Amino acid sequence: MVVSHFLKWAAVARVGERAAAASALARAYISPNLSFEDHCAAEAALTLLLDDPSAKVRQAMADALSMSSHAPVQIIAALAADQPEIAAMVIGRSPLLTDVDLIDRLAAGRKETQALIAGRSQVSMSLAAAIAEIGEPEACLALLANSGADIASLSFHRMAERHGHLAGVREALIADARLPADCRHMLLLKVSEALQGSPLLVALMGRTGAERVLRNACVKASITLLDNTPAEEHEALVGHLRLRGELTTGFIVRAVAHGKVDFFGSALVMLTGQSERRVRALLSSGHDGAVRALLRRAGLPDAAHGPLLRAIRIWRDVANGRRIAGVQEVSWAMLEGLGDQPAEKELAGMIRAIHVDALRDNARRHALALAAA
Repeated sequence: MVVSHFLKWAAVARVGERAAAASALARAYISPNLSFEDHCAAEAALTLLLDDPSAKVRQAMADALSMSSHAPVQIIAALAADQPEIAAMVIGRSPLLTDVDLIDRLAAGRKETQALIAGRSQVSMSLAAAIAEIGEPEACLALLANSGADIASLSFHRMAERHGHLAGVREALIADARLPADCRHMLLLKVSEALQGSPLLVALMGRTGAERVLRNACVKASITLLDNTPAEEHEALVGHLRLRGELTTGFIVRAVAHGKVDFFGSALVMLTGQSERRVRALLSSGHDGAVRALLRRAGLPDAAHGPLLRAIRIWRDVANGRRIAGVQEVSWAMLEGLGDQPAEKELAGMIRAIHVDALRDNARRHALALAAA
């Protein structure tokens, strides 16, 4: 088609005809069968059609060109800056838009534009980082729902920090298998903070009672979290807990009572500065005196040494197949020898609560097994 004839025709043609012609011309342009001269002529005509007064014409062009890597760059850039209905197709699809282009549009765009960028078929780690850093909640939700997004651990942290107080984002983060363990713990705390401010809970239990119940629930949830935490993430989780002041003696004793010996080892590595190899060796086969010295170097109080040593010995036997035991048996053994000193009494109270919870859980499972028989 000769460009001059096409433009004369376009000046008098109806909108529907112009839109159909623009679509046909755009598809011809990205076809490999077009000659060089016709290719140049088609590009010139398409460039002029960007000035068409009807959005339908430009929308037809966007629909035809948005998924092609052979589309004219200047036309893609113009369509991406057009009105939302037209720009959406290009921003959400075009492979010609670089991460730099998309990050610029992310910073200047509305939340709908941000969500389109986050929902592209492929989202690089750098683009995902930008979305996590400046994106609205809707964009972060689209990113988390995108299986083609490459999301770094730091980006998960930023989304949890910025939008973790929002139930929708929090649920999407928790449901994502890629979420690092320390992020999961951070979100548990955000749930607790939200519940602590609940007027209903405060009215039912009082502020002090509500804080105590939620604090205990958070500790139990944190221990449960360790079940689904890969060993390679233990170090990050230990660092997170330590920075928050939650890597307490009580937390460590509870973790060991529940058999989280690998996590305990990671905590000892960080607290003592000893090599992982040495710590693992002491926990798996070290004499009591050497293990006690390690616990002391970690800053754990003397009152906790006896219960921890008894638990370690039992979990060693379980690991080596010499006995069968669980939290109920271990927590009962940990209570032995605790005296009436204030530190020991406090520790005994906590371990006794662990033992009672284990008794209740075991009884519940037994009852369910009988009912199912």
